[in-house]
Amino acid sequence: MSAFDWKSQVVVVTGASAGIGASLARELGKRGAKVVLAARRADKLAEVARASGEGHLTVTADVTRREDVARIASAAIDRFGHVDAWVNNAGRGITRTILELTDDDVDAMVRDNVKSVLYGMQVIVPHFKAQKRGHLVNVSSMLGRVPFAPIRSAYCAAKAAMGSRTETMRNDLAKDFPEVRVTCFYPGVVHTDFGLSALGVGPDS
Repeated sequence: MSAFDWKSQVVVVTGASAGIGASLARELGKRGAKVVLAARRADKLAEVARASGEGHLTVTADVTRREDVARIASAAIDRFGHVDAWVNNAGRGITRTILELTDDDVDAMVRDNVKSVLYGMQVIVPHFKAQKRGHLVNVSSMLGRVPFAPIRSAYCAAKAAMGSRTETMRNDLAKDFPEVRVTCFYPGVVHTDFGLSALGVGPDS
């Protein structure tokens, strides 16, 4: 069996300016993939891009805006001709128990962790279907399966919704598009700036 050809791969990573997204972008670049890095913070994005190989492309974008997500896909396809994998990694936490949640808190969790991923799926899956192959990866959280942290209440619920939507997408594609793969990744505790960027900050900041 021949070795996997990373140099032929075009991978979009959202939330690529820090944390898991930044580490993934650097690792993909090291393996030779063409990486499309997307995030809101242009300066941080540029820093990560410099360590993500020569074939990278950066797109400053806010994935909570549907038009920005469409722009990421267009930029990637215009530059490289196609996309092989799309990683919905961007998201945000919260430090509120259920009884402390406000309407704005819940809306923010849905916007940042549910709608942003939905936009990514709706933008890239038609492209994957057209080329009859591709890999969609949604980065959830262990808390989406085991919600043991009360202060992450709405975040746990949002990540659980992501898992359900991922399974639904997989089932929808399985029969007619078996080469379009759909994965939901549930990382555990990772040392990032997650606590710092969470609404209400947090003990892990």
